[in-house]
Amino acid sequence: MENSANPINWFPGHMAKTRRLLSEQIRKIDLVIELCDARLPHSSRNPEIDRLAAGKKRVVFLNKADLADPGITGAWLRSIRKSGQEAYAADSTKLNGKELIGLIERCTKDIVDRAKERGIRKTVRVMVAGVPNVGKSTFINRLRGKGITQTADRPGVTKSNQWVRISPYLELLDTPGMLWPRLDDQTAAKRLCYIGSVKDEITDQYGLAISLLEDLKSLAPEALAARFHLGNTEPEGAELLDAVCRGRGWLLKGNQLDYDRACRIILDEFRGGKLGRISLEKPADITEEQV
Repeated sequence: MENSANPINWFPGHMAKTRRLLSEQIRKIDLVIELCDARLPHSSRNPEIDRLAAGKKRVVFLNKADLADPGITGAWLRSIRKSGQEAYAADSTKLNGKELIGLIERCTKDIVDRAKERGIRKTVRVMVAGVPNVGKSTFINRLRGKGITQTADRPGVTKSNQWVRISPYLELLDTPGMLWPRLDDQTAAKRLCYIGSVKDEITDQYGLAISLLEDLKSLAPEALAARFHLGNTEPEGAELLDAVCRGRGWLLKGNQLDYDRACRIILDEFRGGKLGRISLEKPADITEEQV
C-alpha cells in the first residue's frame, strides 16, 4: 500500500480451517455461488476458490450492485459470462429469491435430469463462498426468507460451515469469508480494506484513507468534492486528507485536524455508498487472463 510501511496480510487461523473443511465438503457440492463485491469484482474474488471448486459449476454473484456503476457492472457481467461462468448482479438485501432459485435450477438442470433418469429425486447442494464481508449470510437469509445465519457489517462473523435447507430439494452451505494466505497483489489487498474485508483494527487507517481519497479523486472527482466540501481536488496525499478534514469540520481543540474521526468516516461513507455509485475496477483495467 502506497501510504503504509507494512504490507497487508490477514489470514486468521479459522480461514485455514475453512479451507480444509471446504476441501472436504466440495465433493458433495453441485454448484458454487461465489459472491464478490460489484465495486471490485477482480480484487474481491479469491483465487483459492478456483482451485477448490475446479470442475464444479459456478455462478459469480456481483453483490452490492446498487453501490457500483451500473454500466461497469454490465461490462463485468459480459466479461465473466464470456469466460464460461454464469454471472448475476444484485443487492442481496433486496434479493428476488424466486429469480435466484430459477437461476440455480437452470445451472443444475442437467445434474437433476441425469438423476431423474436413474429414478432419483436429486437434492441440489450449493456452496456459497467468497471473501469476508461481501454479504454471504445476508444473501442466504434473503433466499431463505428468515434470519437463520448471523450477519454483521464487519468481516469474520460467520466462523464455521453451516448447511441451510431452502426447500425439500435445495440446500445451501454457508461458509466463512476466506482470504488467501498471501495477498501478493497489494492493490487488491488495499481495495479489500476499502470495503471492510480486512479488519480495520489491523490496517493503517491513515494511509488507507489517503489512498482511498486519491482513488476517488481519479474516479469521481466531482462526487469527492461535493461530499467533502472541497473547493477543488488539486491537493494530493496527506494534503488532500487535510483539506477533507477542514471541509467537513473535523477539528479538535486548538483547530487541530481530527484524523481519527476523518479516516473512520471516509471509509464508512464509501462503504455505505454515500459518494454515489462508484466502481473501483472495470474489465479493461485487467488482462483477459485475470478476468
